Amino acid sequence: MDLSKFISGKIYLNQYVHRLEQNGSSFHLHYWGVMPKHYDIVPHKHSFFEICFVVDGEGYYIDVDCTYSLQKNMMFLSRPDVLHQIKSKDGLALLYVAFELIESESSEEWIEIIREARKCSKVVVPVSDDTVATLLWKSLLIQTTKSEQVFYEEMLTNLAYSLILSLLQIFVPYSHSDRPKKSVEMISPLLRQAKLYINDNLESPLKLPDVARQFHISGRHLSRIFVAELGVSYSEYVQNERIQRAAALLKTTDLSIRDISIKTGFKTVHYFTRVFHSVMGSPPRVFRLLYIDSKTTSYTEY
Repeated sequence: MDLSKFISGKIYLNQYVHRLEQNGSSFHLHYWGVMPKHYDIVPHKHSFFEICFVVDGEGYYIDVDCTYSLQKNMMFLSRPDVLHQIKSKDGLALLYVAFELIESESSEEWIEIIREARKCSKVVVPVSDDTVATLLWKSLLIQTTKSEQVFYEEMLTNLAYSLILSLLQIFVPYSHSDRPKKSVEMISPLLRQAKLYINDNLESPLKLPDVARQFHISGRHLSRIFVAELGVSYSEYVQNERIQRAAALLKTTDLSIRDISIKTGFKTVHYFTRVFHSVMGSPPRVFRLLYIDSKTTSYTEY
């Protein structure tokens, strides 16, 4: 597969495919990458999954203290909060996607599947040209070149969802009988209202007592609701929403980084840059170049 033909594909994917909702699951897609020459990067970790497909080249993938050789037709999984690193002297041709399950909008079945993916020990897997995930990824990139078609966005969304499923199947090989049969866990109306309020007011400070006051409850009560129903603190949730909104604006608008930091509620550009880099693995300016610039064909941090 000649990735140079599909560089512009990442732009369309990052513009149109941010969220996938089907069959009891809701995924947020942080970014899609097409990189003909990916060199060394520093050890880092992030709060979401990232799956990479080696289209060509040789290198190494380091997961905590384990080092794996990489070559053509291999896929590797970077799990949330796990330190990892990619190294390649001559550059790897990589396709990659970063995503996370929105647990509050997904079924218990899906939450369990993602928990299994977090515990996955087989993080580097060889694939073939006719592996379903390989074919779907190629089909998705081909579809990005068909923007004149009537059902363009619908095709992208459905192919992307099928790809995510096929990738998870590689690393979490559930059979149909293995899958847990549990009902969808509904979040409380109060939490749903709080999430909507946060989403609509990301430019504001969103201090816990102030938001709690909007719903006539104490800050402690609201904090407990977030931890009990989402498994994260209130401040973690707000920061994650700010970063997701910032990433979307970087990928889909030409707003300045300063304007984006203001729109997403960060006090200073410096603080925004530091937090964004910590969560996403690259500073805002580099992130924008990686995912919306068709001229960016190589990447290294050394």
